[in-house]
Amino acid sequence: MSDYNKVLLTGAAGGVGTQLRKSGTALGKTVRLSDRKPIIDLAAHEEDFPLDLADFDAVSKAVEGCDAIVHMGGQAIEAAWKTVLDSNISGGYNIYEAARRHGVKRIVYASSVHAIGYYDRTETIDGNVPTRPDSLYGVSKTFVENLARYYWDKFGIETVSIRIGSCFPEPTDRRHLITWLSYRDCRQLVEKALSAPRVGFMVAYGMSDNSQRFWDNRAAAVLGYKPEDSADDYRENIFAKTPQGDPNDPAIRFQGGSFCAAGHFEDENK
Repeated sequence: MSDYNKVLLTGAAGGVGTQLRKSGTALGKTVRLSDRKPIIDLAAHEEDFPLDLADFDAVSKAVEGCDAIVHMGGQAIEAAWKTVLDSNISGGYNIYEAARRHGVKRIVYASSVHAIGYYDRTETIDGNVPTRPDSLYGVSKTFVENLARYYWDKFGIETVSIRIGSCFPEPTDRRHLITWLSYRDCRQLVEKALSAPRVGFMVAYGMSDNSQRFWDNRAAAVLGYKPEDSADDYRENIFAKTPQGDPNDPAIRFQGGSFCAAGHFEDENK
């Protein structure tokens, strides 16, 4: 059981949030769930608190009484600028400012591969490289990473920003053989990020024990994270089902995959 009395989990109805609920009281003795819509299948240790992340007053009320925050909420893919701005950028600020006002000292933040998507797949990078976002969505992730650093330096709020690779039930393409994060490993990484005695400001990569990798993930090892799953188990089947593709195609050349090949969202969706 967690040492935290109450933890806020945002994005609790999303794909990753739903999986994190399976951690039960390993997140907190009580877990306050938030999403845009009410969550009805509550466990005994859970309480529901629906909200819009762009609404500061609602976010502040949700944060009040919590010891830590697992911030998985927001727009999960590329979208129109206003959507990204409200959900991810304003929403991220609201989480951190509410945390400051209510004395929360630990946040685990769902960042993304798309914060560094334009690094070439031939490069091995760690959490200290300059960001290279591949989308407006990726820009929003870099913003909150910088927000997290600011709130650590100025106010002492610790954050583990987890740059999640590809968190799905199983890998489905060749890029996923490098970026895949299993649900089980995701739960472990978040639990470790919450329970580590000191994290300061840290960027870790959300990846399973894949033999191919873009990322030096020693920061996650400092947390005590030891992934149990590997995309290697799916390699033979994926190679049989998917072609190699053109190595000069931006979707293959860069670590962000298809986000790097897509045009500007506002142009493509007029």
